[in-house]
Amino acid sequence: MTDSTKPHFFLPTIHDSVGGWGPAANVVPEQFQDIPYAPYSKADKLGRVADWSNPEGQKQDNREVQGRQRAGFNRFNRDQHQAYGASFASAFAFTHNEDESSFSVVDNRSSGTKKQAMKAVGGGGGSNVRGNRVQTNKQGGYRTVGQRANGGRYQQQQNNRRRYGHKDYDKPQRVRNASINIGADWKVLDEIEFNRLNKLNFNIPQATEIATYGSVNVYNKAYDRVNTKNEKMLAHIDRVKYDTTTSEDPIIQQYIKENKATVFATDDVLSLLMCATRTVYPWDIVVKKTADGKVILDKRPGGVFDFVTVNENSFDPPAESDKDTMNSWSALCNEATYINQNFSRQVLEKEVIKFENRNPFATADTEAELASCGYRYREFDLTSSNASEEDGKIQLIVRTEVDAAVKTPNGTSYVTVRALNEFDPNAQGAGASLPWKKSLDSQRGAVVANEMRNNAAKLARWAVQALLADAEQLKLGYVARYNPKENSRHVILGTHAYKPRDFASQMNLSLTNGWGVVKAVVDMCLQLPEEGFAST
Repeated sequence: MTDSTKPHFFLPTIHDSVGGWGPAANVVPEQFQDIPYAPYSKADKLGRVADWSNPEGQKQDNREVQGRQRAGFNRFNRDQHQAYGASFASAFAFTHNEDESSFSVVDNRSSGTKKQAMKAVGGGGGSNVRGNRVQTNKQGGYRTVGQRANGGRYQQQQNNRRRYGHKDYDKPQRVRNASINIGADWKVLDEIEFNRLNKLNFNIPQATEIATYGSVNVYNKAYDRVNTKNEKMLAHIDRVKYDTTTSEDPIIQQYIKENKATVFATDDVLSLLMCATRTVYPWDIVVKKTADGKVILDKRPGGVFDFVTVNENSFDPPAESDKDTMNSWSALCNEATYINQNFSRQVLEKEVIKFENRNPFATADTEAELASCGYRYREFDLTSSNASEEDGKIQLIVRTEVDAAVKTPNGTSYVTVRALNEFDPNAQGAGASLPWKKSLDSQRGAVVANEMRNNAAKLARWAVQALLADAEQLKLGYVARYNPKENSRHVILGTHAYKPRDFASQMNLSLTNGWGVVKAVVDMCLQLPEEGFAST
């Protein structure tokens, strides 16, 4: 066969259509004329060139994938956009379908292990099996993730929502009413943005003790040996304790007349101000300014100061409902207040240590029924380091309290006594706490870490009150219900003593920030007109 008879193939001539559809020769640069055309859209987003954290073929959780499809671009899929040009139908699109029919999962476990796994997941052939799956947290504690029930059906808690830290943005938001009703005729004198309180700082002032009143009983060290196997029933002890407001305190009234200080308060009010950044529930204080420029920080009788909160900082705090249930917010506050009052009276001996002066609130009829309480009036200097002589000194007198005394070889030290309470580990608002009767002795660190997270505001206030009173110890008791379904009987499961400053450091409580908040409020009040007003 000669060359003339061999078949030949010639490429046809392609003519550019200048007036037709598509890129023209005089429009596309010469170096880009051989690149195929792909459709595109301005809405297309370029993702990562390679995402090694999510390799191809890795199966994702169905709930997460469905959530991305519903929500579109959000915090879960911000780096996983559609491919370039995928918004339009393209002739260049290629779909690869893997043939997975020839693949199978090989389980190399023994038959006995498989049966145990099937019983744990399936509930043993349709039986009603209940159990909890727990996950270890950073503090060494545990939190319940889900619950198996009714024949192995897995029920997700929190409506299939992920759980993060106690201050994260996916908390269930609740609308809470103000602690007081603000009238339409109220006049706003000044405002403080809540998020700016964390930036305030003031050096811890030196304290000077002015006078002491009342008497305290000696702490019974036998309660240090109480544990879950040697529990003690909480007894109801009738005693009288006066918690008079700042303006009605006869000792403070005398100090105001004698012009001993500029600002007056109690440890209840001052500790709430110093721990304001940790509070969740609404509160208010009453500020009164006299004609001679004295400022009185006072509380409202029957308000939030008279009750102990429960799991205020929990991810899902107790329900706030009007129904009279034992695990509602109001019922738990009453229960915690009752426990604290009786626990601080039960752990004492009969021996009494009297202070310099008698109880200023007692009468001849009630002196024999007084509860153990020592009042220590202490003075703090709030004058700024750069203040001039014309500004004058700012002295703060605070009425602090101690609950008991402990005899040591070096003398007598004073103690602040408080109690943490457990109501029902499985109820709403329990904060995923461990059952105390099973875990308090063996996992006390996890229990304490969980309480510090769920009751950050309450524990911080107790630490500040102990520091203001110059107490050597903060005694914490652990009191639980005798029966989780009954709130009338309680048992003491253990006690633990802390040094107040170490306890505050363990909670990451900044004392300089707390005094900075107090200093800012005091300076604001000193600049306002001489008239009574309420500050929320």
